[in-house]
Amino acid sequence: MAAPQPFNLRLALGLVGILLASLMSGVGERVTQTVLTDVVGHFGFSHDEGSWLTTIYSAAEVSMMLLAGWLAVTFSLRRFAIGACLSLALFSLLVPLADSFPLMAGLRVAQGLASGSILPLLMMSALRFLPWHSKLYGLSAYAMTATFGPYLSAPLAALYGDLGDWNLVFWETAPVCLLAAALVSWGLPQDPLKLERCKQFDWLGALLGVTALCALVAGMTQGERLDWGNSPLIVALLTTGGLVFVTFLIHEWFHPMPLYKLQLLARRNFAFGIITLCTFMFLTLAAGTIPAAFLGEVQGYRPMQLFPVMLTMALPQLLLAPLVATLINRKSVDSRYVMATGLVLILISCLLGSQLTSDWNRDNFYLIEVLNTLGQPMVVVPLLMNATGALSPLEGPFATAMVNSLRALFTVVASTVYGSFLVTREALHTTRLGEALGLQGNQPAGLIQVDAASDITTRISEQASVMSYADAYLAIIPFVVALLILVMVLPIRAYPPQPAPAPAPQPEPSPAQPSQAQPPQAQPSGA
Repeated sequence: MAAPQPFNLRLALGLVGILLASLMSGVGERVTQTVLTDVVGHFGFSHDEGSWLTTIYSAAEVSMMLLAGWLAVTFSLRRFAIGACLSLALFSLLVPLADSFPLMAGLRVAQGLASGSILPLLMMSALRFLPWHSKLYGLSAYAMTATFGPYLSAPLAALYGDLGDWNLVFWETAPVCLLAAALVSWGLPQDPLKLERCKQFDWLGALLGVTALCALVAGMTQGERLDWGNSPLIVALLTTGGLVFVTFLIHEWFHPMPLYKLQLLARRNFAFGIITLCTFMFLTLAAGTIPAAFLGEVQGYRPMQLFPVMLTMALPQLLLAPLVATLINRKSVDSRYVMATGLVLILISCLLGSQLTSDWNRDNFYLIEVLNTLGQPMVVVPLLMNATGALSPLEGPFATAMVNSLRALFTVVASTVYGSFLVTREALHTTRLGEALGLQGNQPAGLIQVDAASDITTRISEQASVMSYADAYLAIIPFVVALLILVMVLPIRAYPPQPAPAPAPQPEPSPAQPSQAQPPQAQPSGA
């Protein structure tokens, strides 16, 4: 095993390069999804084609997160990171230049593969290169990919929309990724190639895992559009994906060099980290997705008008995540209670959000955003400390594959569940309000004037949307309560990283007991 790399400014700048690329890969895709309708219209694609552009990108990204750790170890982290940054920059530049849907789809797949290669490297680098007293700050940087990056999408979308150039939605990533590649090239050490690992690669596991993840992502992202169980395609995708994923897990348990080292789940804190991180994807809806969707749909806000609300969530994370890392880096602080405090703040924000009405504007969301701004890093940073505290550097790639691919998969799951929940609740509230007012469908009934029916229908639709968003806040509360119970039951207390113990000194041989390595004395002649 190679000697630990001394931490210095050069290595620190290399890690900054990986952080920049990780943040931009997430921000760039969130911006694209925020203005997807405008982008699809700009390129002349149909709504169905636009939805598939998101699906194939997400499937490629999730699949690559499964393989990125193994590839980084085999081809060296520095080479792989540089290739991923340059690839993401190149394909981000080429995507807006596509003149047909098949070409655009192919470039989106390549862009998703490049993006999925970058984020796992951030956790691997933090676990490998950072000294013990700085490791938590590296994990806080990884936490910002979940608590900082996503909330920049609306402000950036507003900026590009104001400039009127949708090419910038894709091109924004390129200059940052080029800078990141330069920093990685200069700062990270070069490991030797380990091509002999290809003979031990889990080829069947990779095939099963990629097939399962792609099928599940495609089934979930297209399910609402194709009416779930009424679509043979969606039924086939979800059934195949679920069965193949179970087969993949069974195969990984017995493989000597797996992509998922399921034995790590026997460690309570790592199992807790996986469960909590996947569930946390639902909690992020309370901070960004619901306020932006409500203000856009009900109040008619454009992205530029959402700018102050989203910045309230995004910018403080640059300070709060390191502050939380500093807090839990003290032995006297139990990180489990920090997590519980963060969950309570998120719980309060959901209770406040459930009271929203059609009169709410962005000013009413500031308190909710502040509570989430404080709560989210208090959950994620201690969570990462608990999950990775018992891992050795050699186990980093295994943990990286599980953490990042499952996090990306459950991001899709949370978004899908949220979208389907809103559609279902809005339809229910529309029906009930219509029945209460004597409407039959969209037609007036009883004494309701025909001229007033249209206005009543519009008001019913608006109120149904408001009530469905309030229900969405309430629906998040059981997830928060479950995590509050889990944080007090499953994990054992984790302490901040400590320096590795110095090797015990070798005892010197006693003069009265010569070492066995000492050659025997020659016998006197004639003895």
